Amino acid sequence: MKGELKYEGKGKQLYASDSADELIQVFKDDATAFDGIKHDVIAGKGALNCAISSFFFEKLHEAGIGTHYVRKEGAVDMRVKALDMIPVEVVVRNVAAGSICKRLGFEEGMELKWPLTEFFYKSDELHDPMIAIEHAELFGWGTREELEAMRATALKVNEVMTKLLADVGIRLVDYKLEFGRTADGAMVLGDEITPDGCRLWDIETGRKLDKDVFRRDLGGLSEVYHEVANRLGIKI
Repeated sequence: MKGELKYEGKGKQLYASDSADELIQVFKDDATAFDGIKHDVIAGKGALNCAISSFFFEKLHEAGIGTHYVRKEGAVDMRVKALDMIPVEVVVRNVAAGSICKRLGFEEGMELKWPLTEFFYKSDELHDPMIAIEHAELFGWGTREELEAMRATALKVNEVMTKLLADVGIRLVDYKLEFGRTADGAMVLGDEITPDGCRLWDIETGRKLDKDVFRRDLGGLSEVYHEVANRLGIKI
């Protein structure tokens, strides 16, 4: 049962639930890019992202990684633990793509020798600037210990997801993760894990199976998200 709307972002809403320590996370059909400048509504996108994110969270739980996920409750509804979110996201890169190519002049598609982790301050107004751990510590966004734990967890997630996706012919290029503190102070993975926040390429052809299809007008977003779900054996 959904109660009061607590938060609304570009792709999700969070509602109060029948438990003080849990929320209902609702995935929207909205597709956005370039900090909301480009926008469309794509029928069925919310259900696809809810199903894909639920699948990944369940696999991470099996691997012993703590998340806010409780269970999938409906086509677009996921029950999650309420978190005090840390305003820093972790990006893990296995292949050079996107902003790192613009910043450092790399050719897109360059394989990295090992997974690279980067931190970004969550601020739409500032376009999520890249930061160091010292920034987070100095400005009170998170402790050094918390950010190092976020990095370590993100790399564990990388191991699990890289194999899951490689087994169905998909390369995990990069992805972003967000974390938060539970009511008892534990830090766990929050937000979502979907093709909105991951770059996914077909291993053989390099064809994009993520939100870059929408960003770069490369075809139908719903079709590629369906393909990701189908390859992973997810029923929508």
